[in-house]
Amino acid sequence: MVYTSYIHSLCGGIFRALGGGGVLIGTFEHNMDPKGRVFVPAKWREDLADTIILTRGMRGQGDSQCLMGMSLESWKSFSKRFSAIPMTDLKAQNVRRMLFANASDCDVDKQGRILIPNMLREHARIEREVALIGVDDYIEIWDTEAWKEYTRQCDAGELDIGYDLLAQRGI
Repeated sequence: MVYTSYIHSLCGGIFRALGGGGVLIGTFEHNMDPKGRVFVPAKWREDLADTIILTRGMRGQGDSQCLMGMSLESWKSFSKRFSAIPMTDLKAQNVRRMLFANASDCDVDKQGRILIPNMLREHARIEREVALIGVDDYIEIWDTEAWKEYTRQCDAGELDIGYDLLAQRGI
């Protein structure tokens, strides 16, 4: 895990030095306060701006539930992709419905915190300790123990994390 954080930090510096910017990377663990607020890492705040749209993550079911967050600008771009989906594509419309119905705009306060709405905290089973994960142009917010278990399963080869799919796409 320490090695992974080192690589993420190194790559982030390279991307910014090359003028890439806007790359949300790394893992940060924070405690959520009793009101449901959590600190957004300072290095992400410029890219995420003053408002972060939070919604249910697209990880699926079970213990891998998390939240997904992005800047308002990224959300607008993300939502345009859904506008192109035909209304007759019922599965895609179900995903669209769940993402948009559970979305919330969260303002970053002067201390750099966002308030995670209760319905989203319940969905992701977040009670106190959270892991904020940078995933290029969006973030994920996990219960820390759920994130550690997910990482353990990936490291142990218990989950198909899709390296073969990436190779097929030339990545």
